[in-house]
Amino acid sequence: MRRRASSQEEEAAIDMTPMLDIVFIMLIFFIVTTSFVKEAGIDVSRPNASTAERKEAGNILIAIRSNGDVWIDKRQVDIRSVRANVERLHAENPEGAVVIIADKASETGRFVEVMDQVRLAGVENVSIAAQEPGS
Repeated sequence: MRRRASSQEEEAAIDMTPMLDIVFIMLIFFIVTTSFVKEAGIDVSRPNASTAERKEAGNILIAIRSNGDVWIDKRQVDIRSVRANVERLHAENPEGAVVIIADKASETGRFVEVMDQVRLAGVENVSIAAQEPGS
């Protein structure tokens, strides 16, 4: 009798290997198909523009705060290192565009300095982020 009871317990066990394989395949699928949103790292109050167009997010985001601080990739950088950072990021993705997100209270001079550093880095595709009226 004892043999019969132990063999029935073994037959009743469920093999979990196929289910784990499916879970791992689904996990890999979701990781590969996920699109990641790049952010500048700070919140900026963008000015309104009636001619603003919605574009796909640029690959290099530069934010300028109202006090003149410059942020790239969620970290504050000095104006003198903007060129080197943009060159490095542009080398990683040569097709990438630069989007400058300037606070509406920031100085125009700081914006021009940042744009000049981006152009010196060899990037000609530069956009300015604005907000559509009503959004």
